[in-house]
Amino acid sequence: MNKTRGQRIALNTTGVIVAVLFAFPTYWMLTSAFKPSGDLLTPNYDLIPLSFTLDNFASAWAKPGFLTHLSNSLIVTVGAVLCSLVAGVLAAFPLARLRFRGRKGFLLLVLIAQMAPMEALFIPMFLLMQDAGLLNKLPSLLLVYFAITLPFTVWTLRGFVQGIPFELEEAAMVDGCSRFGAFRRVVLPLLGPGLVATSVFAFITAWNEFLYALVFMRDKDKQTLPVWLSTFKTVFGTDWGGIMAASVMYALPALVFFLLVQRKLVSGATAGALKG
Repeated sequence: MNKTRGQRIALNTTGVIVAVLFAFPTYWMLTSAFKPSGDLLTPNYDLIPLSFTLDNFASAWAKPGFLTHLSNSLIVTVGAVLCSLVAGVLAAFPLARLRFRGRKGFLLLVLIAQMAPMEALFIPMFLLMQDAGLLNKLPSLLLVYFAITLPFTVWTLRGFVQGIPFELEEAAMVDGCSRFGAFRRVVLPLLGPGLVATSVFAFITAWNEFLYALVFMRDKDKQTLPVWLSTFKTVFGTDWGGIMAASVMYALPALVFFLLVQRKLVSGATAGALKG
């Protein structure tokens, strides 16, 4: 049914209002990062700041531990993303293509693991890492983030594999490819959109995690950026300008990663449509 002009205007207006509500906290963070310290604590809420300064970024950059925490976050986040993608692909393909005993039960376990909150797994994860001697070591965070993101990766990639016609693999095997060769040459290239979607989720989940990084990493030089952000609040007060500037710097790697994979997502979706 075609919508009337009034309905389209109402829907567009509602969409704009919702977009503004979601974008306003980010806009406030950006403007506060450039405001002088004296303008941040005034009762006047200026939507458009009248003065700008880079002092907040300079103080955030000079705060001890930024580069160390940044490298730690990149190591555990990129490692968790790569591990979850590799294991997710290897698990999703047989779950989507093969029929074996216990398949439905395994899928149910994957769904239950995906629904379990991260906080409920905290004590078991802590005891496991303590027994393995991995506390206060970066591999412990990498393993935790890998375990947290793997169920979503497997479940999502399974849906993408099911969306790829099996006839494409059969045609490749008729042409002489083995089962693994058909998977590598046909299925894997068409999984580009699924790999990008799951990598974005895994990256954001691992990048923003705070609780495990705070408790598992006792040495400050092994903690991640979310823990570093909490150091702007002390017993003497909160450096609002510094924490806003640090939040902008903290969001940049995730934003750059999303922009890079977004282009690949569009190209991958187009290539998959052409090959299908």
